[in-house]
Amino acid sequence: MMASATGDVETDGAVAGKLARGLRAAARAIVDYALPPRCPGCGVIVGEDRQFCLDCWSSLDFLDGPSCSRCSIPLPTALPGGPIACGACLASPPPFEGAPAAVAYGRVARTVALRLKYGRRTGHARLMARLMARQLAALGDADAILLVPVPLHRWRLWSRGFNQAALVVDELARLTGAARDHHLLLRVKATASLRGKARRERERIVTGAFALTPDAKARAAGRHVVLVDDVHASGATLRAAARTLRRSGASRVSALAWARVVPDALMTSNIFDFASLDSDMTGQEMTG
Repeated sequence: MMASATGDVETDGAVAGKLARGLRAAARAIVDYALPPRCPGCGVIVGEDRQFCLDCWSSLDFLDGPSCSRCSIPLPTALPGGPIACGACLASPPPFEGAPAAVAYGRVARTVALRLKYGRRTGHARLMARLMARQLAALGDADAILLVPVPLHRWRLWSRGFNQAALVVDELARLTGAARDHHLLLRVKATASLRGKARRERERIVTGAFALTPDAKARAAGRHVVLVDDVHASGATLRAAARTLRRSGASRVSALAWARVVPDALMTSNIFDFASLDSDMTGQEMTG
């Protein structure tokens, strides 16, 4: 009697599970028919959600080649003798150790970032994180990493409703198992646009923009902190944030971005002036 009853329960559960899966599949088919998945780069219909069409995928320039050991800007060729720093980092080392990005900044990468930030396509954070995860793995062991998003000032957060870097951090943590801390780093000063400013002026504007939460040393001591943003352009914002994080007692500070402005991107599809760019966008344009 007991064995039979147990068997009936198991059978009923299996049937219910199959029914639920069937209902989900049917619902998905209806949604896909009414709202078919579209390429996040150009909007054409594609086979799966958050999947690029062939043209957009082919146009992405993945940054997997040789790069500077300090700032991760791509280098023309790999050189023998181990890691090498670029001339800019030799002259003025950045406050982070490694700052890779998934792709070079260009038409498709820009569209994905803008649609996340201003179009509220929050699902794009998952797409970006999936392509950033490999670069995160190259930075070090996930168990030692603490993911920290570049924070928004409260006025910007109130107007936008979310921090796109924090959404990417959540997805990276889910994919890799790395720890995250949304509040270790605070943005305490609302900064003016950096667009069109010279390097020294950009550095002056972001000075004092960031601070650590009061118990930061307890939260970050001995950890490898990875600062996450959507776009790495001139790097003024990332450098200011990383300098603040270095006071947290972290054993190492690195940076990670979805897209990086590099000379090759500027010579092909990037229509913006490299010196005018940074990680914030205003009015659906890259600024500062």
